[in-house]
Amino acid sequence: MTSLRQAALDYHRQEPRGKIAVVPTKPALTQRDLSLAYTPGVAEPCREIAQDPEAVFRYTARSNLVAVVTNGSAVLGLGDIGPLASKPVMEGKAVLFKRFADIDVFDLEVDTKDPDELIRFCELLEPTVGGINLEDIAAPDCFYIEEELKKRLDIPVFHDDQHGTAVISGAALLNALELVEKDISDVRVVFSGAGAASIASAEHYVTLGVRRENILMTDSKGVIRADRDPEELNPYKRRFARETDRETLEDAMEGADVFVGLSVAGLVTGKMARSMADRPIIFALANPDPEITPDEVAEVRDDAIMATGRSDFPNQINNVLGFPFLFRGALDVRARAINEEMKMAATRALADLARQDVPESVERAYGDERFRYGPEYLIPKPFDPRIMLWVAPAVAKAAMETGVSRTEIDLEAYRDTLEGRLGRGREVMRTMMNRARRDPRRIVYPEGENERIIRAAAQVVEERIAKPVLLGRRKRVERAAAALAISLEGVEIIDPDDDEERLDRYAARYYERRQRKGVSPGEAKQRVRQPAHFGCMMVAEEDADGLLAGQDMNYPETIRPALEIIGTARDVRHVAGLYMMVLPRELLFFADTTVNIDPDAETLAEIAIMAGRFVRRLGITPRVGMISFSNFGTSRHPRSERVREATEIVRTTDPTLEIDGEMQLDTAVVPEIRRKRFPFSTLEGRCNTLVFPDLDAANAAFKLMDRLGGAEAFGPILLGMTRPVHVLQRGSEVADIVNLTAIAAVDAQERSTG
Repeated sequence: MTSLRQAALDYHRQEPRGKIAVVPTKPALTQRDLSLAYTPGVAEPCREIAQDPEAVFRYTARSNLVAVVTNGSAVLGLGDIGPLASKPVMEGKAVLFKRFADIDVFDLEVDTKDPDELIRFCELLEPTVGGINLEDIAAPDCFYIEEELKKRLDIPVFHDDQHGTAVISGAALLNALELVEKDISDVRVVFSGAGAASIASAEHYVTLGVRRENILMTDSKGVIRADRDPEELNPYKRRFARETDRETLEDAMEGADVFVGLSVAGLVTGKMARSMADRPIIFALANPDPEITPDEVAEVRDDAIMATGRSDFPNQINNVLGFPFLFRGALDVRARAINEEMKMAATRALADLARQDVPESVERAYGDERFRYGPEYLIPKPFDPRIMLWVAPAVAKAAMETGVSRTEIDLEAYRDTLEGRLGRGREVMRTMMNRARRDPRRIVYPEGENERIIRAAAQVVEERIAKPVLLGRRKRVERAAAALAISLEGVEIIDPDDDEERLDRYAARYYERRQRKGVSPGEAKQRVRQPAHFGCMMVAEEDADGLLAGQDMNYPETIRPALEIIGTARDVRHVAGLYMMVLPRELLFFADTTVNIDPDAETLAEIAIMAGRFVRRLGITPRVGMISFSNFGTSRHPRSERVREATEIVRTTDPTLEIDGEMQLDTAVVPEIRRKRFPFSTLEGRCNTLVFPDLDAANAAFKLMDRLGGAEAFGPILLGMTRPVHVLQRGSEVADIVNLTAIAAVDAQERSTG
């Protein structure tokens, strides 16, 4: 504990102090920048907003700004430590908003215990922010403050300590009830604790379908009964006062289906857990230590489903699954409130997402632990990037349907915008997937028994970007899918050994192609039994539109059958590899990164032309820079001469392609260098397609950008084939396979129309 304490203190006090800062989002480097940012230019948006108050969302950061407001009266498990001591927690909340939903925050710690003063403070704050997150305010004041602010303000107000727990535990409850096969309207629920989170969760459960009369709530004095002295009960507790002869928490838990603990550590004994109904649901959410641990429950029964507030046990009920995405959806439709329907939409979206296959990237973030929907995986993990894509649109949709939004948005386009918030690479691939969806193509995977290929194929079907065909032994594929809890609906499985008609047809055609290359009819049939050859024959015979391979094979093993069977395009002598490099504000293409070790001028020219064609097929105008250590003859050498010669060949062969070289890399990507030093250059703007002089340079450049330069690399994309064939890097992750599938599908679409 001492080491953790010291580490936490060191973390917070290292320069810069604390955890947050204000960062300008516009340039402020020149006098002109300053004249736009401040006087005199800033007067123009001021005038617009004065005429139209809604213009504030267009010209300021208000639409992406939330105030986290507290008086420090109920901070975590620390209690009433006051506003100053609460500031590290509020800064932490700001970090979570930014990290998970790209929302900016002002943390505001207010020195008052008077709820009406806090209400007035928030009222005065309204013009500054798009929403208010109330935090760590003691009950019952927190209920009154939130209720009043909802009446008085025209922006979303959300007390996370109440509703965050309600939304997330509600999602876990829905899935747990499904797993234990109990009807929500029949279950009996016991709450330990009657504070903000307990009361809000109980109300949320009622909205979900739990009957109010089936809820027993306890506080430090026992069960909240109807015969309790009214002076002991605030109006919020009074809603859950029941006619019952049960007095203690132990009494209440006997025969209960669900226990929700929002109280103190160690309050529940093994005996109390044993007394619950069959297949009980136990949410022990006290922090940092639960009312009862999963290990303690396991000692007395083996049929319970458990959740806690801790990350070292399964099913962590973590508020970070809720508030960032509730506010994201609310802000993006300029909502006037966060209502019950929006909270309900968030709960159901989280519950639905937990039932989907979990991406490898999420499992990797948790030490490669496997997550499958079931008793130990009721809700998504906080680092699952899909949460924003599921919850925010659901919240935005509910806001629009219930009339609290100021603006209507296209939800499909909105998801694209959210992908952009997760990273430029996701935004680019989202666009690619949308294009693939318009006309899904049949893509064959020779390594169909590979676990990652199976997972990718299922995701491809779910995303509707292609029609996957897995080559492999059906029983092995189905067994692997069952072990992964993955549905193969929509995935076609072909076992080459069981498809005699295709084997005979493919063998005959393969023999025609290779009979003068020393291949006999018997050898032809043997070869096409091999998945890589069979898959290539499917593409050559137009039984599939494209092929992805290389997950378990070396690069040459994949390319060789493709070259033998599918072959290069009519005017192509050499194939090449290309990577799409996605930077925060740029999209670049690097070639040749995988095939040609030391290309001559003709080969370099061919690589440039093929790269340009591919970039055009993506709907992007290629601007090709031919990279060298020399700038337009500044260093005469056979290697730089080779690049210059290749440039001239391209200009002769394809005069429509924007290209120049030889040039150094910075000359290619910094237009100002060309304008000042080489005004004769024919290129306008930044080069987006870079052709490197040899494999050493290309491979080093793309890996440097991928590992250290902040770029996301997509590929390799094989150029020059008659039909789409793309080679995976050995051991590619599921996301890479899905991304390359989308590229292959779009490639196939464009070839059929080109």
